[in-house]
Amino acid sequence: MVKKYVAEPFKIKMVEPIRMTTREERVEKLKAANYNVFYLAADDVYVDLLTDSGTGAMSHEQWAGIMRGDEAYSGGKSYFKLLDAVKDIFGYKYAQPVHQGRAAEKVLFPTLLKKGQYCIANMHFDTTRAHVELSGGTPIDCVCEAAKNPAIYDDFKGNMDVEKLEKLINEYGKENVGAVLMTITNNSAGGQPVSVKNIKETAAVAKKYGITFVIDAARYAENAYFIKQREEGYQDKKIADIVKEVFSYADAFTMSAKKDAIVNMGGIVGIKDNAEMYENVKAMTIPYEGFITYGGLAGRDLEALAIGLYEGIDDDYLKYRIGQMEYLGSKLKEAGVPFQFPVGGHAMFLDAKALLPHIPYNEFPGQALALELYLEAGIRACDIGSYMMGNDPDGVQIESEFEFTRLAIPRRVYTQSHLDVVADAIIAIKERASEIKGYKIVWEPKVLRHFTAHLVPLDK
Repeated sequence: MVKKYVAEPFKIKMVEPIRMTTREERVEKLKAANYNVFYLAADDVYVDLLTDSGTGAMSHEQWAGIMRGDEAYSGGKSYFKLLDAVKDIFGYKYAQPVHQGRAAEKVLFPTLLKKGQYCIANMHFDTTRAHVELSGGTPIDCVCEAAKNPAIYDDFKGNMDVEKLEKLINEYGKENVGAVLMTITNNSAGGQPVSVKNIKETAAVAKKYGITFVIDAARYAENAYFIKQREEGYQDKKIADIVKEVFSYADAFTMSAKKDAIVNMGGIVGIKDNAEMYENVKAMTIPYEGFITYGGLAGRDLEALAIGLYEGIDDDYLKYRIGQMEYLGSKLKEAGVPFQFPVGGHAMFLDAKALLPHIPYNEFPGQALALELYLEAGIRACDIGSYMMGNDPDGVQIESEFEFTRLAIPRRVYTQSHLDVVADAIIAIKERASEIKGYKIVWEPKVLRHFTAHLVPLDK
């Protein structure tokens, strides 16, 4: 049964025209883009679900805030407004603005990880994995078993496998584990939430062994909404109170504010109360991001970010936001389309391995499905699978735990009709799935290849 669409808790004040292309045009556009969706011009995309990062629609309050932004190089009012918001929402003493989430990782991880150490996470996203490696560390994923079966239901598929975490710490030696990382929601596992219970248990293990516990907070608000809906004892709690409790268990957080804070650019490193850690982060920020009170951002960005942190935890907004995902998920489930079930908070993760079982991992089923979506209806999505994982140090293709095609829904951007177009396109592809071919890479960079690699379709 298709779920009822949750009405938008806002009205539309401005529109941006989008172009509809023909299939013939899209065939040529993909060829020119080397069969890599990142090379497509946005003007040639009808519904753009490549990412939810920085693609949301800011509110009238945020746009008004942009006019109030203080552009002072040092000590601007907008900087202090952001600090106050971080203290109020997360309960953290220190905050360092940066230009986005990967910048937060770039200035924090080298202060935590020494060469040869491990970072253990419920799952690392691609850029997070890269920054662990660039810091000299080795990323280790430790997600719960339920996440590994997309077809089954579980309330908190994003959870850390706490028992395995402790075994790994003892195996590697606590002195060789530089950080324990919890990503909320768990993006690589399908945007799946993490429970307060699991966060608390993970924090206890990290504390037991004297290891810094860090939260990747890109989608902290969506995670809190799932906790309120699904975790016993939290149904009557306010989202703001859930957020504060979750972060009370961590020592620090990194945030791409381009997600749940609904800004087009911005990030934060939050540090609970460790003054030495904060000084180390500041020392990294100045050469890489700019002076500490702007951190690679304009004052107007800081102002919009401080406002967006509050808008992202609004109950009505979150009900609508998750409702969009549930509506799309229910349409696909009724049609028998496999995906990571239940739906995540920010995206639909189609199970390309199940939908395209004839395409092996080294011919990239997740990428093949993403390209087919563009050909079918001008929809841009992306691979979260072996194509994104890349190669091991010996140059051998890594086989991903999942072969997902991610459809990330921008915040406050698309309507029910757009989601219907997406659902219809996926269902049409399902009917001819056996005809879809795999791809091979003909050129790739050494790091984060999926952004710029060149591919060609296979004939077989």
